[in-house]
Amino acid sequence: MSDVQFSLQKKQWRLIDESISAKKRSALESFAMDDTLCHLVGQQMSVPTVRTWVHDNTVVLGIQDHRLPYIGEALPHLEESGYQFIVRNSGGLAVVLDEGVLNVSLVLSEREGSIDIPEGYETMLEFVRLLFPEVGDKIKAYEIVGSYCPGTYDLSIEGRKFAGISQRRLRQGVAVQVYLCVEGSGSERAELIRKLYNEGLRGEQTKFTYPTIKPEVMASLSELTGEHLTVNDIVIRIQMLLRALSEEEIQTGGLTAEEMELYSFYLKRVVERNQKMLK
Repeated sequence: MSDVQFSLQKKQWRLIDESISAKKRSALESFAMDDTLCHLVGQQMSVPTVRTWVHDNTVVLGIQDHRLPYIGEALPHLEESGYQFIVRNSGGLAVVLDEGVLNVSLVLSEREGSIDIPEGYETMLEFVRLLFPEVGDKIKAYEIVGSYCPGTYDLSIEGRKFAGISQRRLRQGVAVQVYLCVEGSGSERAELIRKLYNEGLRGEQTKFTYPTIKPEVMASLSELTGEHLTVNDIVIRIQMLLRALSEEEIQTGGLTAEEMELYSFYLKRVVERNQKMLK
């Protein structure tokens, strides 16, 4: 067992499954939920937690995306394509969420020892490899040039990206987040973002270098494995994996009444920040 895999072994894990319940809600609620869990887990008011979440057609913009010279002309294109949009409160560039994309947040505490940024990424990489043992040895982590939201920890199989990892840190809590393109066409999602940048730049030179999107470098896990995988299949795999990684029975269910009060505070903060960004 590797050191990273050992670090995933916990006395008890908590699972909050919002793969169905969050679909019709704004993705802003998910970022508020992860802030809440960072606070709770970071301050050891909750055991380490995994949250699964899915949202209907949404493009989550990064701060730099919002600074595109023609962003005002580009956003209507998203709406015409049936997508809403928000600006995220963490780093990175635009990503696509829809019913075929499963987001997983792994929330850990630094109260008993720091978790540096590379360790956070490596922990999620190991978690994903354990989720997909049939292709675990084929999953690589390096930047896939031509993908949307490119980064050092793009996850790919044979050069085609199916996932990206980000991190959010708050109150000694670390939320490592991954989006997994499970179903559908990865290249069609990438084409949506390619058009966003084309409309938003219109050939203008900018200080920040935006990615040149090549849709063919992105794919879903269903496309890459040749299996008919569904989001629900992966949620079940996560439940089984957490049982294997937990000494005690995993906790399930949503937030308690006290935790909901904290969530309301973070939701208000996230919504206000997003409104300021979109002005």
